Amino acid sequence: MTTVATVRGPVDTDELGSVLMHEHVFLLWHDLLAENRSSWDEEKAVQQAVGQLNELHQAGISTIVDLTVLGIGRNTPLVQRVAGQTAVNIVVATGVYAYVDLPLFLYRPAVDPAGHSIATWEADDAGADPLTSLFISDIEHGIGDTGVRAGILKVATDWPGVTPGNERMLRAVARAHRATGVPISTHTNVTARTGLAQQAVFRSEGVDLGRVVIGHSGDSDDLDYLLELIDAGSYLGMDRFGMDSTGRFEQRVAVVAELCRRGYAGRMVLAHDASCVSHGAGDRKAAQQHSLPNWHMLHISQDVVPELLRRGVSQDDIDQMLVRNPAAILPARAA
Repeated sequence: MTTVATVRGPVDTDELGSVLMHEHVFLLWHDLLAENRSSWDEEKAVQQAVGQLNELHQAGISTIVDLTVLGIGRNTPLVQRVAGQTAVNIVVATGVYAYVDLPLFLYRPAVDPAGHSIATWEADDAGADPLTSLFISDIEHGIGDTGVRAGILKVATDWPGVTPGNERMLRAVARAHRATGVPISTHTNVTARTGLAQQAVFRSEGVDLGRVVIGHSGDSDDLDYLLELIDAGSYLGMDRFGMDSTGRFEQRVAVVAELCRRGYAGRMVLAHDASCVSHGAGDRKAAQQHSLPNWHMLHISQDVVPELLRRGVSQDDIDQMLVRNPAAILPARAA
């Protein structure tokens, strides 16, 4: 029996049930919180997250993959409090969310040969990028002192493309993946077709692209682009349901239905990229209450699945995307 690392410990793949492969329990800006304590009620936030996940469980979703990593407010102890009060399994991630360069805490000050001050990094005692070592530690030993082991790696490449800093993140993730066997999930920009650039870097590092979910692929209706990603071996993250401007719901559903019609249900996973609680600039809850009312974790169960079925997608294909594909992706394989 294979297992998957979750916040509460290993879970058999047969017990994962229906899985949303790209969500967030908390999105926090710790610098803002530190100086605006009155704007944050931790107990209220925990209970709000618990309530939403309990509703999700009642709707038939048993597991979420929380892709909150360094750079967007990962707080594993807070997620532990939530996990202890809900039946939903929570798989957490390790990685860095940044488009161009790494957070400064990963650098050290130095001087170049011409005497100019620069920021650089040095290999750890084993000669590896310390970023890779951090990811491996989160997976094999646990995040910080929480004891919670990350079950997936996350990396983001957006409109700037593969910058030197972004390439370092991609290669660190690839090497941690090869060392641990856990899967990779990404953030992409479909307009810039960055999924293909990510695949190129991963391929050069010897990554099995069948262990990679190219995230936010559902933002695109360019079937040629999507099929190129599939043909290279990766899964498509159709994972922003509810983040819908006018007509976007129709587009997202139509693309999934068409790919299922062509026989590609086995290469897609579903999610919303929604959060239970967010704080600070760009608050997602404000967006949900105003311009994006369907951007919540119940949207797939309540609206998307019924519409896919209405369009002729079979229940077996729905189960493939929500149950069998995640069960194949999430277990760590031999490094």
